[in-house]
Amino acid sequence: MVDVYTEIIIKQPIEKVSEYAANPDNAPSWYVNIHSAQWQTPKPLKIGSQIAFKAKFLGRELAYVYEIKELIPGEKMVMKTANGPFPMETIYTWEAPDHESTRMTLRNKGIPSGFSKVFVPFMSLMMKRANNKDLQKLKDILERYRSESKA
Repeated sequence: MVDVYTEIIIKQPIEKVSEYAANPDNAPSWYVNIHSAQWQTPKPLKIGSQIAFKAKFLGRELAYVYEIKELIPGEKMVMKTANGPFPMETIYTWEAPDHESTRMTLRNKGIPSGFSKVFVPFMSLMMKRANNKDLQKLKDILERYRSESKA
C-alpha cells in the first residue's frame, strides 16, 4: 500500500489557494509530472466530475481518469481513479492558520497493481519527492502572483 502525505504553507488566503489547486485546468501548471487534464464531464467541478490526466511517473507514460468523490470548497477535495494503471485516491485539504496564509495538504493512497511489493517503498519515496516538488511549485506560482498583484 502506498500512503504519501505532504503539506506546505502558502502565503495566500485559503480561497485563492483552494480555488487554484482544485481547478483541474491548473494541474499541468503545478504538477511536475502531469502533462494534460481533459474534462470528461461538463464544468463546473462537482461531485461526480471526471477528468482525464496524462502524466509521466518513474519513466512510464500514464493515462488515468479521476472522479471527484467529495468536494467541500475551501476545505477538502477527494478524487479517486475511475480507471487507470492502479487504484489511487488523492485528497487535498486546506486550513487557514491565519488570514494571510493557507496550509495545504496533499495525500495519495493506493495499491499499485503490476508492481512488485518490493517496489512499493521506492514508489512511495518517489511520490513523496514529486508531491513536495508539486506543492513547492504551487507555492511559487501563488506567492509570485501575490507579489505581482501588490506591485
